[in-house]
Amino acid sequence: MRAGTGYLSGAFEAVGAASDGPHGVQVMAKAIAAVAGAFEHAGRRGAAADYDVSLMLAFQRGDAVAFQELVERNHARVIGLVYRFVGDATDAEDLAQEVFLRIYRARLSYKPTAKFSTWMFRITANVSLNALRSRASRRDDVSIDQMADAHEGPRAIPDPDTHTPDRQMHQEELQTQVRDAIGTLPEKQQIAVVLNKYEGMSYADIARTIGCSTMAVKSLLARARDNLKDRLLLYLRTGRGRQRIA
Repeated sequence: MRAGTGYLSGAFEAVGAASDGPHGVQVMAKAIAAVAGAFEHAGRRGAAADYDVSLMLAFQRGDAVAFQELVERNHARVIGLVYRFVGDATDAEDLAQEVFLRIYRARLSYKPTAKFSTWMFRITANVSLNALRSRASRRDDVSIDQMADAHEGPRAIPDPDTHTPDRQMHQEELQTQVRDAIGTLPEKQQIAVVLNKYEGMSYADIARTIGCSTMAVKSLLARARDNLKDRLLLYLRTGRGRQRIA
């Protein structure tokens, strides 16, 4: 039996019994509260198995070494995720620091109701999208120099022994176009695509990160695929396609 299943079953039985009980609304309200408590209990039990959660709770109790380990365990992952949003390695480094600063500041209010990564990715997405909004307010589009400097990911260094200029140029241009195309998507579609494609997150985890249902995540990803296909086909046919998708 999965952890928490028995607890949940008992709570649902309470709801069933309440519907037939003599006290009506009062009993039903108590039963519904039991179900809500059951879900919270199950969420906490799942979080208890998450080592990052245990580190965050230790930090919450004043263990600074726990926070240092938390950063070391997740730093590269956060940088990679930020980079998928902003497309600039230097900005990704700076914004990753902002993510961990927000985690540091939230230590007292933190509650382990889900996986630590879900909570961390929500912060990461918010920081990244805020940076993109700020960037958009300063300029309408990426510059030619930024496109020329684009590469597959942060810290990526070309190997001179396997250097093939034409092929590398084509790959970098395509990667840039894909990244730019993702950047034109509405914010929730951006988050869903990045978390699904680059982090391999399940629909359920993405839903918890965004704050919506799993069906909504499926819909977001379907619309994102259609939008990306249209954008990239336009680029392949015309070499253009920088208009933001509404």
